[in-house]
Amino acid sequence: MKKALLALVALATLVSASNSRANSRSNTDDKITQDELVRRTQELVDAVAPGNKEPWKKYFADDAMFFDEKGRSMDKKALVDDIQPLPKGYLGTIKVMNAKSHIEGDVAVLSYDQDETEIVFGQKMTARYHETDTWMHRNGQWQIIAAQVLRYYEDPAEGNYDPKKFPDFVGTYQLGDSTMTVSSEGGKLFAQRAGRPKNQLLPEAPDVFFLKGVEGRRLFHYGADGKVDSLIDRRNNEDLAWKKVN
Repeated sequence: MKKALLALVALATLVSASNSRANSRSNTDDKITQDELVRRTQELVDAVAPGNKEPWKKYFADDAMFFDEKGRSMDKKALVDDIQPLPKGYLGTIKVMNAKSHIEGDVAVLSYDQDETEIVFGQKMTARYHETDTWMHRNGQWQIIAAQVLRYYEDPAEGNYDPKKFPDFVGTYQLGDSTMTVSSEGGKLFAQRAGRPKNQLLPEAPDVFFLKGVEGRRLFHYGADGKVDSLIDRRNNEDLAWKKVN
């Protein structure tokens, strides 16, 4: 009787210890850290260049929503289908940088930069993106349920220009009740709207200019008489025409 009792006690202890270890593993699996989120995210972006779909199948929930920098809205199937190897002659890497997170309960938000380098037949190109992913713990696993990507704006490279053409551009332009003055100083071109600071117009091409840090272009339009008759303020491929009045 005593031996049987001892055996039951030993069995109960063994079962209790086993359950304790299982519960401990379960509790560990339920939790996630920023470091682990970053590791998984780096695994995802490392899979882009070779077109490896597996991490994307693994870490995105079946009902995930993905919004990319091109304005596309994709479900999981469309997203996974979009992962394709880079063409021959292309090489690419993406590094996850500057990560920040908010983790609470079964939800984790990770926001981070992506620094992309692409080599196209020996020529180097770079781009910077910012992505925010929302992870949720469901059915014993952490997966992304929503993600949005934005691309950082970068100024175009400055191109060639002819300062001898600047006198054609100089003058006053009008849009409704607003006026803009274009002036030339020291071989540089400037634009100033009434009541606002003066800004340099940086050349991208002989008749195409841009403002530093501002998305869009400024184009000078020539009329049938060969003279500049307007300044085109192009934003997101839509134009505002400022008429030259003097």
